[in-house]
Parts: sequence; structure tokens; C-alpha cells
Amino acid sequence: MITGYATAILVLASLLAAGKTPSTGIACFGKETIDYRRPGKPSVKAIFGEPVTVAIAPKAVGWGEYQFPAIERWDDGALHVTFCISPDSIKSYGNAPGSMISRDGGKTWSPPAGEPGISGLLLPNGDRIVITTPRAQPVADLKLPKSVGTIQGVIVYRLTELPADLQTVRLDRMPKGSNTWTPEQAKLIDPQALRYSLDGLFPILFWGDVRVASDGSLIAGIYPGYRVLDDGTVDPKDGTFFYRSTDSGHTWIIQGRITYQYDLKADPKGAGRSGFTEPAFEILADGSLLCVMRTDGPMYASRSKDLGKTWSKPAAMTPNGVLPRLLRLGNGVLVLSSGRPGVQVRFATDGKGERWTDPFEIVPRTESGGADTCGYTGLLATGPDSFILAYSHFKHRTENGQTRKAILIREVKVQRGD
Repeated sequence: MITGYATAILVLASLLAAGKTPSTGIACFGKETIDYRRPGKPSVKAIFGEPVTVAIAPKAVGWGEYQFPAIERWDDGALHVTFCISPDSIKSYGNAPGSMISRDGGKTWSPPAGEPGISGLLLPNGDRIVITTPRAQPVADLKLPKSVGTIQGVIVYRLTELPADLQTVRLDRMPKGSNTWTPEQAKLIDPQALRYSLDGLFPILFWGDVRVASDGSLIAGIYPGYRVLDDGTVDPKDGTFFYRSTDSGHTWIIQGRITYQYDLKADPKGAGRSGFTEPAFEILADGSLLCVMRTDGPMYASRSKDLGKTWSKPAAMTPNGVLPRLLRLGNGVLVLSSGRPGVQVRFATDGKGERWTDPFEIVPRTESGGADTCGYTGLLATGPDSFILAYSHFKHRTENGQTRKAILIREVKVQRGD
């Protein structure tokens, strides 16, 4: 049993050095009530609801299709789940996702009918915004500047040297009092940032979480993060970039960065990782920021006390995990979901995310390497002590006995046990 941080790091290092994935955690594949109490860990009572099927692939499909779910609540109360129905490729950027809604709290699901519901991030001025991803443009159709190099197989260009429309953040805005979305090209100000092309296509990406800070400004934790160093050379590692907007999302200015630093004790293969990507961050009750990031090994955590300007040295916290999601519930419990292999949910009750429970396993594992799920998840609070988890299951059994990819949800209620 792991009872302390030092022991956890030793176990993590031994797993990674041996090229092994972590052992499974606490199985929660069906309806379960778990009174979790272990030495050195936060105590919680977690009630996991039965899995509910949102959508099933009509046939056997490839990687990317019926994966990568997200969940939100429309203003009229409906739950809305989106998921990818295209191959996982730069050629698919900008494609419309699959979409399902529930008007009975997640019990039953159907395709939306009529006008889409109102959603997006509600800003202090009453506007709503949604960050969008346009289709990647053919390089042959663009007047790109000279490349400054390559990073992990992609060709990179200085943001400041790109044509004006390629320097922007793409978003949709619904002004206060309106019910119509208007496309917008917001300014992105970052003298060191790079954007890239791949396979003859140029994407415009601003992926990650956007939160409203206590002062009303917007903070975005974004990937991919490529940059030019102070000496003019290209940083070979991915990083997580933070931007701040003080004009309701019309302008985004670089606020700070979490540059790749690895923990050799926790990750002996750290030097060979590609860097930090797929960040999730949350604003804690004390106003500080907690960010959890993926590598192609462990997930790392870092903290900021100045709205993302400066960050603590990243610390390895789990042996694996893609696209972590963070959610702070009204009762003070922090929820962390991630996956691959499997899907895991962890809880922290200290208000800081410094001590976490063992992982609660959501999807049965029948194969290694993430063959049972994409590992990507969505989180949505449904009350001060409850939330919905959206995830994929590649081995879902249909009513006629077929095996298909599916998107599912689970509602979870978690109470502090200390």
C-alpha cells in the first residue's frame, strides 16, 4: 500500500523504468457505493451511478470516431454531449461533431431537434464565447513566412510573421441580449509563440480550458505550445501556455508558461518525452491555479499564485494519463479524470490537489494500450457534491450482441469523509 509521496515516487519510477503501465485501481464498472478510507489518502464516500449509453456507433469504425466526448449544460437545462465522428487527423479539424441531448437528467438521449441550445462560457459582461477550431488550410493557398525549424515532425513559423488572419484566436461570440452566434477573430499577442503546418495543412488551434478569474479577466491554459527561445533557437519540447484577456476575449496576451521539466526520479525516461500537452487547470478557492498536464509518460502538476504568470516546478503525480480534466465541486472536492489505459477518476479533499485518492477505474480493461477506450473524458458538475463523467467504451455490447464503440456517462456523487 502506498502511504506517502516518497513511496509513491519510487513505485512510479519502477513502473516507468520497466516500461509497464500502472496496475488497475478500484473497480467501479457498475453501480457502486464506496466508503474510501486508506492511510495517507483523503477519505471520501463515492456513489457511482450505472453507466448510461449516449450514442453507439452504427458499425465498426476506426480511431477517432465515437471518441473524445465533451459534456455541457444548455441554458434550458438540457444536457449536451458532443463527440468526434471523424478520423483523428488534421484533415478532420473543423468537422461537425456528433451531438446528443438529454432532457431528463441524462437518463435518455436523442439527437438535437431544431435550434441548438444556448451554451458557452458566460462572461462578466453578459457575453458568451466558445473557442472554435476552423478547418486546416492548405499551405499552398497561404503566403507563409520562412519556417524557423521543425519540432517533432511539424514545421513551425513565428506567430508574429504570419499573415494577420493566421495570428488570431478563432471564437464565436453571443453578445449579451442576443441569441445569435457571430464568428470572431480575436487578437493573440505572444512574441515567442510558434504555429505549425503538417502534411501540407496549416491549423489554427487554441485548445484548452478558459476560466473566469475573480477579477473578471479570462485565463486560458492552452496547447499545443511551441515557442522560440530567447537566443532565437526553437524549443524542442512542448509546453503549456497561459494567456489573459481583460477585454472579454477580444484580445489574448501571453501571461506565463509551464516549460517542460521532468522528474528523473519519477520518470527515468523523462529526457525522451515530447513535453507537456493537453493541460487542464482549475482556479482553487484561494485564487491559485492548479494545472495538470499530459506527457507520453506520467501526468505532471504545477501551481501558480499570480494568475498564471509564474509556476511551481512541475511534479509527476500519476504513471499515465491523457487529456486530464479538473473540476472543483461546491463542497470543495476536486475531481480529476484521465485515462489510457482505461479511464480513471481521482478525488482530493484538501482544497489544493496535493493529496489524491487512488484511481477509481470506470472501464473494464481487456487489452493493454488503451484498446478499451480512448481515455478522453468530459466532466460537468450537477450539484455541490455531484458530477457527470462522459467517456468512451470500445467494447460496448449492443442489444443484439454486437461489439461497438459507444459514448457513455456516469453520474457520481462524492462526499468528504474527513
